[in-house]
Amino acid sequence: MTEWKVICKVDDIPVLGARRVQRAKGVEVAVFRNAEDKVFALLDQCPHKRGPLSQGLVFGETVVCPLHNWHIGLVDGCAHAPDEGCTTRFAVRVENGDVALDVNELNTLAIDDAPH
Repeated sequence: MTEWKVICKVDDIPVLGARRVQRAKGVEVAVFRNAEDKVFALLDQCPHKRGPLSQGLVFGETVVCPLHNWHIGLVDGCAHAPDEGCTTRFAVRVENGDVALDVNELNTLAIDDAPH
């Protein structure tokens, strides 16, 4: 059974922006909000050069990495062609305006957490 941890309210995330969430171990999680108030969560690093996705521009269901303009899908964490690679995606639940993340996912090291 999934254990959810409420991390903020939807309104705490800027529209077309992100909020960073600390984890016990590893890279922070970036929680994004688009113009339709959909909420997504990805590991806060681009699969290309590990740029901070939380500082990128959000449009539709995409975030643009601030370092090299890679377009990363917020639904799957994968780069749009012709670029290749993915970052870890985290499950998100929004209920009564509260945004929650899966506790087990937050506590598990992602492949992307390993130093390169």
